[in-house]
Amino acid sequence: MISLILAVALGQQGPVRVSTLTGNIQTHAAFHSDILTNERNVNVYLPPNYDKEPARHYPVLYMGDGQNLFDGATSFIPNQEWRADETAEALINAGLIEPIIIVGIDNAGGKRAEEYTPVSGKIGEYVVNAKGDDYGRFLTIELKPYIDKTYRTKTGPNDTALGGSSLGGLIALHLGVTTKTFGKIAAMSPSVWWANQFLVQETKSLTAKPKLRIWLDVGTAEPQEMLSGAQAESDALVAKGFKMGQDLTLFVDKGGKHNEDSWSRRFGMALMFLFKK
Repeated sequence: MISLILAVALGQQGPVRVSTLTGNIQTHAAFHSDILTNERNVNVYLPPNYDKEPARHYPVLYMGDGQNLFDGATSFIPNQEWRADETAEALINAGLIEPIIIVGIDNAGGKRAEEYTPVSGKIGEYVVNAKGDDYGRFLTIELKPYIDKTYRTKTGPNDTALGGSSLGGLIALHLGVTTKTFGKIAAMSPSVWWANQFLVQETKSLTAKPKLRIWLDVGTAEPQEMLSGAQAESDALVAKGFKMGQDLTLFVDKGGKHNEDSWSRRFGMALMFLFKK
C-alpha cells in the first residue's frame, strides 16, 4: 500500500489494470442521491439465465464498496477484487445457492467513512461526522425502489440482504438491527471497534430479537481489535436469542487478513450460508 501511494505521488505508472468482469453485469453510472447529495456508480450482477426466464424473480444482495467487488480495473488496489461475479456464477451453476442478484454500490471515496458509520468517531486524529443513517435512507428510499422497479426482484426482507467489509460490515450490521428492510446480513471483518464498540451496546439494548440471518467473520491475522469486536458482537447476538449455525455464523479465518484477497476467499461461504438452496 505504501509503495502504491508513493508511486502515485511521484507520478509513476502503476500496475496495468485488467478488466475481470464475468457474466451479465449492468452499470448504472452516476446514480444520484438527493438524501446524500452525491452520485456514485452502481453495478448490478444478474444471475445466469436471467434473460431466459422472464417470469422468475430473484433475491437481492446489496454490497458496499462496489468498486472492489467485480472488476480489477476499478478496484481501489489495482487488480485486487472480490471476484464476487465469478463466485456467484460458479455456485449458482453448481446448484449450491439459489440464483441471486448482486448490487455493487460504489463507496463515496473521501466520504466513505461518514456514510459507513452509524455514530461519529475518530480515525487517528481525523473526526468522522457519521451519516450512516442517511446512507441507510439512501438504500431503502432511493436505491432499493429503483432496483425493484428495474429488475425482477423478490422485495421482502427475507429476500433482501446487505453486506460489506470493514466499516462496510459495520454499517450492514447496524442497518440490519435497526431497520426491517434487510433480513440477511453479510458482515466481513466488520469494524465493531468503532466508537468504543457502539454496535455491541446497540445490539444489547434491543428490546426484541430481530428477524435476521447473519454471516459474521474475521481473520486471525487482523488487528486484535477486529477479533475482539467480532466476538463481542457475536456474543451480544447470541444473548438476544440468535442460534449459532442456524441464523448466525461466526467464522474465524485462520491466517485471514484485512484485505480483498481474504474476503474473496470467504465470500462463497457467506453466500452459501445466506442463500443455500
